[in-house]
Amino acid sequence: MSKSRGLFGIFQKILLAMLFVSLVPMGVIWFLDYRSATEQNERQVQERLSSYADGLTRQVDGWMEMNRRMLLQNAALQDMRSMREAQQTPLLQSIVDKYEWNYLSFTTDVTGNNVSRSDGKGPKYYGDREYFLQVVNGAELGKQVLIGKTSGVPALVLSTPIFDANRKLAGVLATAMTIEDISNTVTAARIGRTGFAFLLDENGQVVAHPSEEYTRVRKDLSTHPAFVALNQQSRRSIEFKDESGKKVLAYMARTGQGWTMVAQQDVEEAYESIAARQRDALILLGVTLVLVFVVAYLIARGLSRPILNLTRVAEALSKGDLNVTIDEVSRGDEIGALAQAVERLGASIRYAMDRLKKMKSAGSAP
Repeated sequence: MSKSRGLFGIFQKILLAMLFVSLVPMGVIWFLDYRSATEQNERQVQERLSSYADGLTRQVDGWMEMNRRMLLQNAALQDMRSMREAQQTPLLQSIVDKYEWNYLSFTTDVTGNNVSRSDGKGPKYYGDREYFLQVVNGAELGKQVLIGKTSGVPALVLSTPIFDANRKLAGVLATAMTIEDISNTVTAARIGRTGFAFLLDENGQVVAHPSEEYTRVRKDLSTHPAFVALNQQSRRSIEFKDESGKKVLAYMARTGQGWTMVAQQDVEEAYESIAARQRDALILLGVTLVLVFVVAYLIARGLSRPILNLTRVAEALSKGDLNVTIDEVSRGDEIGALAQAVERLGASIRYAMDRLKKMKSAGSAP
């Protein structure tokens, strides 16, 4: 029983020592590598999402700038400044012909009454439209995304002031255009399997979204965490849970016209490379642990058995049993040296015992 306990104690000590020597450094290396990989992956995810959001924002801004310049140039023409229907109509028709995404161009006076239009239909009143009121109140460019009365689909109306020769507001030039091109540009962006982009106007209503239903009804997403984070907290990135409870990463950018571009991706997919790396590292640690146990067991057997045998020999010698065999004397290591020392001790004890017997025999002779 005592031998078994001794063997187990030696084995336990060797095992703990090997675990400490092998697993602690490996654990430290794994932790440092995992932290570095996590930070690198976070930067890559952030850069990927920001690249999508910023790139799409630049495209939207470029498209808006092109249309803005077109309106300003036409508003500055003499025939447009005349505020006469006969002179304005050819110009309005040329806008629609040249820029195919425009389906209606028209002008109003300062009260919002229609002066001229490109489609030849009867005049309408536009004085209650947001894009008209923005220009009347001093904006260089008015804008409004709405469901077009003419087209019946989501449209963008841009407007700009028409000034007379004295730089006094004489009317408003506006053009209604489909947003299909810009919407396709935004919704075509696919970020992995779960990522996508969408565009909201300054009020949080959908301008472009992968969901056709959201786009068709111009769904109000003013409470969306990404919109709130950018417009109320001035944050450009956020992690939140969507309606299904999944964690989502989002990066936001603001267009030149105050719209919000959002690029988002599920956290699980965004960080799946880290999860895979962590899984591989844990498997490696597990394999290492098994190997350490096996090696420790073999080493323990190789060390504990000769030590226990030498202990048995020493105990036998102490009890006067001098006819013991020491197998370890043939070893060339420290245990062999110890065995040789024990063997010499046994020889010395035998020699001393023999002398004692001889002396005792000589003393008892007649």
